[in-house]
Amino acid sequence: MKTLIVESTQELGELWQRHLERQGIETCLCQGQTDAVVALQKSDFDILVVDIVLEDGSAMAVADFASYRQPDAKVIFVTNTTFFSDGSIFRHCPNACAFLQSDTPPEDLAAMAHHYGSSHNCPSS
Repeated sequence: MKTLIVESTQELGELWQRHLERQGIETCLCQGQTDAVVALQKSDFDILVVDIVLEDGSAMAVADFASYRQPDAKVIFVTNTTFFSDGSIFRHCPNACAFLQSDTPPEDLAAMAHHYGSSHNCPSS
């Protein structure tokens, strides 16, 4: 299984990356939209972990490009804001399968990535 992490805060992205790799999940860490699009063009991913608020580009653009380029890949969105706290992210982004706060314990994020990435389970819209 392979995961793309798109997180502007290097330390947080590396924390998530370490926990995913401990679960045996291969990861690629990008800090913004440009690098994420390049990664999606070069490699196939089962799951994306994308921060809603990116310093470089748009999380929605990354998810949209992934849905076009790799339609089976699912997206776990994370945020430290109240954006989409009403659950509307699932209406805006058909490949979204989870929405978490950035301070979710990394082991919980890794478990969700493993679950959604390996089985392609996704809540019904």
